[in-house]
Amino acid sequence: MESFALRRCELGVATSATQIEGGYADTNWHRWAARGRARDGSGPTVAADHWNRVADDLDLLRELGVRHYRMGLEWARIEPEPGEFDTAAIAHYRDELAGLRAAGIAPLVTLHHFSEPGWLSERGGFGTDAALAAFARYVERVVLDLGDLADEWITINEPNVYAYQGYYQGSWPPGERTLRGYLGVAARLARAHLDAYRAIHRLRPSARVSFAQHLRVFDPLHAANPFDRASASGTAWVFQGALTQAMARGRFVAPLVQPRGVRPGRYYDFLGVNYYSRTLISGPQNLTARGAPVSDLGWEIYPDGLVRVLEWLHRRFPGPIYVTENGVADAADSFRARFLYDHLARIAASERLPVQRYYHWTLTDNWEWAEGQTARFGLVELDPATQQRRMRASGRFFASIAANCGVTQDAYDEFVAPQRYPQGSR
Repeated sequence: MESFALRRCELGVATSATQIEGGYADTNWHRWAARGRARDGSGPTVAADHWNRVADDLDLLRELGVRHYRMGLEWARIEPEPGEFDTAAIAHYRDELAGLRAAGIAPLVTLHHFSEPGWLSERGGFGTDAALAAFARYVERVVLDLGDLADEWITINEPNVYAYQGYYQGSWPPGERTLRGYLGVAARLARAHLDAYRAIHRLRPSARVSFAQHLRVFDPLHAANPFDRASASGTAWVFQGALTQAMARGRFVAPLVQPRGVRPGRYYDFLGVNYYSRTLISGPQNLTARGAPVSDLGWEIYPDGLVRVLEWLHRRFPGPIYVTENGVADAADSFRARFLYDHLARIAASERLPVQRYYHWTLTDNWEWAEGQTARFGLVELDPATQQRRMRASGRFFASIAANCGVTQDAYDEFVAPQRYPQGSR
């Protein structure tokens, strides 16, 4: 297959506030970066200066021709002190949302995308139950003030990644390294989502609400080895299966514990999926397939995995699916068009899956958390020093897909055919 048509021409791009806004907000990530914890020593105070360049980036969205934009809110800007809300920051987000709607671009708003106020982190963040009341207060204020401009919401982005990196692996704030910490934070994030889901529907009954879960394929390194198979399935359940069930259905099963007062039900109006890669499992080892194509970050490029995780999700939790993130670190833009083509082609060929929307990660190069400015995911190239933006060839390819509701033969020949994936180790 070379040219193909999309069954639904609902394309967008995704961003997060901390990664693009720039300027100083007292967040856990600004504090973490100030300690030199990003790979290149950078911090989010520069990023893409989006806070001051909303109009410029809106022009880029128009140039791409997308109909949807997933954006985040910076909790620390909105609530810089506990219970004190910044009306100027809220007005800024109102203006941004109004500008998107005027341009015919529907916003999907993320309430928590790895970042939270410094005052909350001082109190233990989601390592304590106090975070639940704080998040609920923030959610209610945001929906009251912005709900007339936003019909769709993501409560929590990648709760499993947030909990794993920050509380088990220790490479993200707050840098803890215990399984108990990971499981406790994961359970609280699930409860925060359930509370937020109910609150948003109470305030805006017609809203569409979900969470964005990071799903990846976990395969055994040796399919015939029962230990590898058990390790792979166990890892998948602990990392994503149990938490997805808790957030989607309100059912907490081992290794999570059902909280008192939480009633099972349906806590999603669509399912948000962030998909990037696959991991091979051999006992306790997480590996990359030998010789497989990899991104600049060494992540395996495995397009078949997108359909595999979507099928797993849909079997367990039927309903509309949004691919809320999918992208690749490719500073040279030498294989991003092929990555886009391969993943969208899988969606186009999967008629049984109710995929209603696709958001590419991301609009411009940004500040990529612990990777700093070293990982380039943008359809638009960004020079952090000058803030100059330049549409990449992959961006022009994405614009062609949006304009034609699929990939034309001419677009394939121009953008995809010349590209090859870099190979991993052999």
